[in-house]
Amino acid sequence: MRILVLGGTSFVGRAFVEDALQMGAGITLFGRGRTGPELFPGVPRRLGDRDTGDYTALREGMWDAVVDVSGYVPRHVGQAMDVLGDRVGRYFFLSSQAVYVRTGVAAGADEDTPRLPPVRDTEELTEETYGPLKVACEDDVFARYGARATVVRPGKVVGPHDAQDGVTYWLRRAARGGRVALPGRPEQPVQVVDSRDLARLIVRLLADDRPGAFHAVGPAEPTTLAGLIHAGARVAGSGVDLVPVPADAVSPPLPLIRPEPMWPTQQRDPARARAAGMPATPLETTLADVLTWDRERGEPPLDHGLTPEEEARLLAGA
Repeated sequence: MRILVLGGTSFVGRAFVEDALQMGAGITLFGRGRTGPELFPGVPRRLGDRDTGDYTALREGMWDAVVDVSGYVPRHVGQAMDVLGDRVGRYFFLSSQAVYVRTGVAAGADEDTPRLPPVRDTEELTEETYGPLKVACEDDVFARYGARATVVRPGKVVGPHDAQDGVTYWLRRAARGGRVALPGRPEQPVQVVDSRDLARLIVRLLADDRPGAFHAVGPAEPTTLAGLIHAGARVAGSGVDLVPVPADAVSPPLPLIRPEPMWPTQQRDPARARAAGMPATPLETTLADVLTWDRERGEPPLDHGLTPEEEARLLAGA
């Protein structure tokens, strides 16, 4: 299978390319060439820039599928579709759980959950616009390619090379052990998906030529915020004591913490993706691999979370 990847050298795209290459796919990468230029030697690269609309390098060539992991606004997707046209068999678009409405959602919601209204009058990515912009992208892909369109809506993706701080913060904190300030409810549900499970799902969907939309959520067994922290402590060989502290004592909220009305958004149904071949890596396996990767890169400072001094003050008042 010949696959064109729009992106492919960062986090999710990197995991997909690694898996697809192992499965024997022929990969072509398209991007600016600034992220991971040392990755995947021997894989053809075509240079361009989605922000400026430079798709000149894609005016020639044919692929069985295109995997779009770097489309965030309708212009990105529209320009890519315009230049590729029918020279690709299937258009895969990586979307987000952020496309869904946030109220009136029950636990176990599936891919038919109502989505937010699409937004097309801005390209500024904020918490308010990110989901509606992805909705617009989805709509455009389905309108152009129909049964040749596939969309995956992942939850929080976790794994090595994750540049976001959410799980990494709690994993580092669990590894330190001791009393852990928790400005949230320990029973809050948490859904995370291993980046490699997501990658394998994409490979299977393309290999089976499956259309439609799919949730990519995990882990293998439902977990909670407390469960995730304790799992992190187990893989690190430490012990933790979770200490509740007032949620309003921490601003902004710590990563992964959600108010109770949002809990059903962390309990979505993965049945369709599981039936299509998405694996279910145990949470402790995922966390152990993230811990190893984080330590190998030298545990750089994180942008979010409590400093030890801030946490000590919260614990002193608990």
